Amino acid sequence: MALQIYCGKGFDTQKAERFFKERRIAYQRVDVLKYGIGRRELESVAAAVGLDALCDRESKAFRESVIAYTQDRETILAGLLERPQLLRLPLVRNGRLATAGFCPEVWERWKAEGKL
Repeated sequence: MALQIYCGKGFDTQKAERFFKERRIAYQRVDVLKYGIGRRELESVAAAVGLDALCDRESKAFRESVIAYTQDRETILAGLLERPQLLRLPLVRNGRLATAGFCPEVWERWKAEGKL
């Protein structure tokens, strides 16, 4: 299974892509702001990193959204599916493993363990 990077616009996305290109690690790039993310993919990433880690709590859009004020899992998932700009990008998915945000130390560990 190929590595998938769910991304949008931003410096962290560029850094993540550069990280994998420099190490010649093949990946599939999915622009979530343009195409969105499927519910099963989102649930898979949430299972790996936790639902709280998926939310970009620093963004103004998040603070103004309904999901900033709820703890209900279904409401949060529905809000993230409806407005992918609330996600903490890039989301990097490697089978059942995943990261939210720029996490080179985790990706290096995956590479060292032969999971990439």
